[in-house]
Amino acid sequence: MVAAASVVVAVGAATGMISAVGDGRGADEARPEVSSSPRLAPLPAVPPSPSPSVSVSPSPTAGPARKASPKPSASRTAKKRQTAPVSTRLYRHPESRVLDWVRANPGDPRRAVIESRIADRPAAVWFADYSPDTITSRVRAVASGGAAQGRTPVLVPYAIPDRDCGGHSQGGAPDLAAYDAWIDRFAAGLGGGEVIVILEPDSVAQAECLSAGQRADRFASLARAGRVLKEANPRARVYFDAGHSGWNAPAQQAGWLRQAGAASAASSDGIFSNVSNFHDTAAEISYDRAVLGALGGPSSLGAVIDTSRNGNGAPADGAWCDPAGRKLGRAPTLSTGEARIHGYLWVKLPGESDGCEGAPGTFTPSYAYDLAR
Repeated sequence: MVAAASVVVAVGAATGMISAVGDGRGADEARPEVSSSPRLAPLPAVPPSPSPSVSVSPSPTAGPARKASPKPSASRTAKKRQTAPVSTRLYRHPESRVLDWVRANPGDPRRAVIESRIADRPAAVWFADYSPDTITSRVRAVASGGAAQGRTPVLVPYAIPDRDCGGHSQGGAPDLAAYDAWIDRFAAGLGGGEVIVILEPDSVAQAECLSAGQRADRFASLARAGRVLKEANPRARVYFDAGHSGWNAPAQQAGWLRQAGAASAASSDGIFSNVSNFHDTAAEISYDRAVLGALGGPSSLGAVIDTSRNGNGAPADGAWCDPAGRKLGRAPTLSTGEARIHGYLWVKLPGESDGCEGAPGTFTPSYAYDLAR
């Protein structure tokens, strides 16, 4: 698979994440609902040489131009940022499709393997819908759950306009001004504990499909988002989209990331890669270090890698939809022992289908078992 691009479908999603979405209740109700999460599918890419070329879907067209994102208020007072490393203990949210299956199938012979190797591992919580009235309370529910256990939750805001660049997305903010306001409300729920924010998968790596003006507007909005998140919670770690090792060349990706604010400690702690993809960890470490080297910025910037399904590396034929022969990757941890690699995370929860082994976004026990055994 050359690139991981975001396509949200009406029936649900297939990235395999826990997703906290709105259900029409009041903003003061804090319990997030577990629901379908965004689907990640391939788009054309400019792979770094000498990556093999892989056949992918036709290039989408960008949406209409938008007004530039508003700047954050100059009156906002920046809080003192903390420099202590985050806890090495990650938070497992108690609601997910895999946990639902485990609880409902006590006699299934696959249950023990799926429970111990997937359901018991901490995974990211996605916020993939545009629901400004409830987003603060839903983020607060996850952040406070982690704080109560002294663990670090991983949160994924995924609502930027044109997030799939192809017009298939069912969700996301209607425009960048609305997105900026949504991010303000997202940030208000972060509390004061340690959190990791995976900011908008595909939002930078897919930017080729946007016009120059649209790209500049999106990057200004992402830079603003990083600042807002870190000002709201100085202990928040914010990471920006670097695609993956089979996609854009490091220098090109770093140039876009710099425009999006990823080189500034005021908005960024570094980059993330391989979300919902299969490239092996060694390849991602090498790629991420190359991107960070080209990016510049403070030496404290690092990378986190999605290792949820990369145990056997990417399929040679570029298959991306529940490809056979894949295995779980390294367990989620914030202690990697690798310079500039801040963590291995399960941003995608293994076992939720991309749409081939099961309906998009559904937990598919046969697929989960094959990954885990």
